Amino acid sequence: MLTKLAAGAALIALTTGAAKTADNVEVLHWWTSGGEAAALEVLKKDLESKGVAWSDMPVAGGGGEAAMTALRARVTAGNPPTAVQALGFDITDWANQGVVGDLSEIATAEGWDKVIPTALQNFSKHDGKWIAAPVNVHSTNWVWISKKALDAAGGKEPQNWDELIALLDKFKESGITPVAHGGQPWQDATIFDAVVLSLGNDFYKASMVDLDPAALGGDKMKEAFGRMEKLRSYVDDNFSGRDWNLASAMVIEGKAGLQFMGDWAKGEFLKAGQKPGTDFVCIRFPGTQGAVTFNSDQFMMFKVGEDSKKAQLAMASAIENPVFQSAFNVVKGSVPARTDVPNTDFDDCGKKGMADLAEANTNGSLFGSMAHGHSAPAAVKNAMYDVITRHFNGDLSTDEAPAELAAAVAAAQ
Repeated sequence: MLTKLAAGAALIALTTGAAKTADNVEVLHWWTSGGEAAALEVLKKDLESKGVAWSDMPVAGGGGEAAMTALRARVTAGNPPTAVQALGFDITDWANQGVVGDLSEIATAEGWDKVIPTALQNFSKHDGKWIAAPVNVHSTNWVWISKKALDAAGGKEPQNWDELIALLDKFKESGITPVAHGGQPWQDATIFDAVVLSLGNDFYKASMVDLDPAALGGDKMKEAFGRMEKLRSYVDDNFSGRDWNLASAMVIEGKAGLQFMGDWAKGEFLKAGQKPGTDFVCIRFPGTQGAVTFNSDQFMMFKVGEDSKKAQLAMASAIENPVFQSAFNVVKGSVPARTDVPNTDFDDCGKKGMADLAEANTNGSLFGSMAHGHSAPAAVKNAMYDVITRHFNGDLSTDEAPAELAAAVAAAQ
């Protein structure tokens, strides 16, 4: 499949010179788990086949916070990488500092405006210029369930909150950890995203996107925190600090019943040789079918010299190539960032992800994920993280949490 990625006259013309001069792209990213690394290798090998050398700068940490810290140090030193994996408002924040590059030349030539959803373009562009190339669309309100554990519990996929709790109780009775979870703020917030969405699309928009004080501090938010408290009772004692992919492994190995995590988790199941429907089940968080919270991994480009810009444009073009979009996202677990990529090569979970995204986009129920930096700026996100994690760890009561959340968001704005 990778050889097909050379198709397209514009791409060939753009990369011919690169092949002769062995241009280099230095790429800062946080894709270090097995499934993520396998997906990144698709892009790396494609570029290297075109003579664009890849200098890898991995920074572990599933939410990207450590990577952004490393990036700040590089930019401050006047030596930014060529390309950086980034999410949502982090891209906007860097663009506002005037340090990003301009991909408009290749974006215009290849017609990105017509095939990349507006929700992604809101972050990919700044002041009318393309500054980042979106690789994928991840949706975050997924549940990944062990098929063996589900069958042992009666085989019924939970459709609502009460059915979810009943399933978790059956997992507990069977002697396995009901919920595989890693106690890191971004993971706590990922569950919180889904819980808030399960209480209604309007509530999610009002609280997580519009940051309405009444929604943040009201009775429905208390219900959300109450549900988080209940879910906390199904997590094992050793969850604190666990990386997300190790939580996925608990489900894969039959040590846990399910995991609440974005669709990047599917890459871990696939890398372990598991098949959707046979070894694991993918469903939307109960109560959220028809709505999607998303994030989009993008490679943000920084200002570089003319020699490096050619390789930078080659990388951006390769990322947006439809064949690459399919090949990469089949491995990664996400769905393409372009609307014109067929679902032919995707498994059942991938096909469902693409259909759900299209439905949510059409119905106005596609929302940027708070937990993954697509609903509010970083300062607000981090303020929410603090309250959510304090509550999840028992340092803040369910009665106190809504007022704390509203106050923290107000202070961060």
